[in-house]
Amino acid sequence: MSITISNLSKNYGSQKAVNDVSFSLHKNEIVGFLGPNGAGKSTTMKMITGYLEADGGKIIVCGIPVERSNILTRKKIGYLPEANPLYLEMYVREYLNFIADIHKVKSSKKRVEEVIELVGLKSESHKKIKQLSKGYKQRVGLAATLVHDPEVLILDEPTTGLDPNQIIEIREVIKKLGKHKTILFSSHIMQEVEALCDRVIIINKGKIVADDNLTNLKKGNLEKQVVTVQFKENVNMQTLVSIEGVERLTEGHENNFIIETTSAELLKKKIFEFSLQHQLNIISLNSENQSLEHIFKQLTT
Repeated sequence: MSITISNLSKNYGSQKAVNDVSFSLHKNEIVGFLGPNGAGKSTTMKMITGYLEADGGKIIVCGIPVERSNILTRKKIGYLPEANPLYLEMYVREYLNFIADIHKVKSSKKRVEEVIELVGLKSESHKKIKQLSKGYKQRVGLAATLVHDPEVLILDEPTTGLDPNQIIEIREVIKKLGKHKTILFSSHIMQEVEALCDRVIIINKGKIVADDNLTNLKKGNLEKQVVTVQFKENVNMQTLVSIEGVERLTEGHENNFIIETTSAELLKKKIFEFSLQHQLNIISLNSENQSLEHIFKQLTT
């Protein structure tokens, strides 16, 4: 195991930010760490990296207990925090060489050139960090995370603030790194998690509410399907709830409704009959198996 966490807890006064959390990460595994804001994701990541001290439980990184040897475990970890702190007045190569020297990297200049190439920074590497776009600043942070060649990467919202093209590029870098490193990363972009991860851990209010591979997580919810319907006219939500087959109903924008059911085809037929009965015009009517986004909403609301 690259990371083993047992009964981890952290309190801020009377608030339990992390409450009896346990999970393990295998070598060369990319795991998505999901949860709403304030769920305990960043706090857990900071405890794994040793930046925060746990109030209870154990964390073992590459066979080394964090509480026993914080310095040794930090050498094994590359950590990209959500804020991505950088020295903006430094040049890209200057900054990466500075980070390499802190880690006492052998052949540091060669290693800096390797990570510049790896994260796609070569065209901007002659500039000061303050001159870079948000996307390239994020690449600098990722390069600094990688410069000492860690076995484990902890990435907290690595694509925050990036445009769609930059997100795809950073995603490809993470996918490439996952062939040789263990990666735990948090994200609010469900499509990103589905594209990168085989396994997902979901935390809510400080507790783990799901930990499984993506296939099993979806398979466990296959008995539930989602039907989306949009009407041209205003429709009373309480009237829709009375339709046979509706198990859970959420109202969206512009007369759009998301309905959970065990029989999508039967429900669509009933909605069609309902529209004829009430002289309503249906703009769209679709069904699908539950996505990760729907599963996430179920587990965290």
